[in-house]
Amino acid sequence: MLEPYFPKRIKIFPPRRSTLRLANAKEPIRFVTTQQLAVLDPAGARTKLFAKDNPEAAGVGDILLVRQRSGEPFAGVCISIRRNGIDTAILLRNQLLRSAVEMWFKLYSPNVEAVEIVQKPVKRPRRAKLFYMRQAKHDPGSVQTIVQQYLKRKALLGSTEGPMLSAGRGAGMAPVTAGAKRKGAT
Repeated sequence: MLEPYFPKRIKIFPPRRSTLRLANAKEPIRFVTTQQLAVLDPAGARTKLFAKDNPEAAGVGDILLVRQRSGEPFAGVCISIRRNGIDTAILLRNQLLRSAVEMWFKLYSPNVEAVEIVQKPVKRPRRAKLFYMRQAKHDPGSVQTIVQQYLKRKALLGSTEGPMLSAGRGAGMAPVTAGAKRKGAT
């Protein structure tokens, strides 16, 4: 007669204690997000520039100038804003050498040095995403002349005022001003 087969008992360990405090254990994602925002945006300038409750906030249809640590600044019409905590990103569209270029920029990326609002539209767009601007009928074309006029006006005034966002990560970080000479600039 065969004896019944009993599998070996597997030892079960209790779950490890959380490293988060008990008050924050209910919403760990929100806790980590606020912790990261405190590190990436200590002054809260980036968050304020794209906050929905700020009347002077950047919105779709605005012409934005994004300065990066590496490379030249990129200016374009803001087609889309994806608000997703630390992963907040903007989509800018411009025409360079007669070909349309769209670039996503992560707002809290360490590579983004500053974001400036160059020009706001006369009328507020009635859409949250301006993907229709990809069609030739609605394409605004190059915004380079508008940006150059903005930079000239800013250099003449010699001010850093206005809706500018610096990527300062604490003391010692100053925003790049339009009057400063870049390498290779004439």
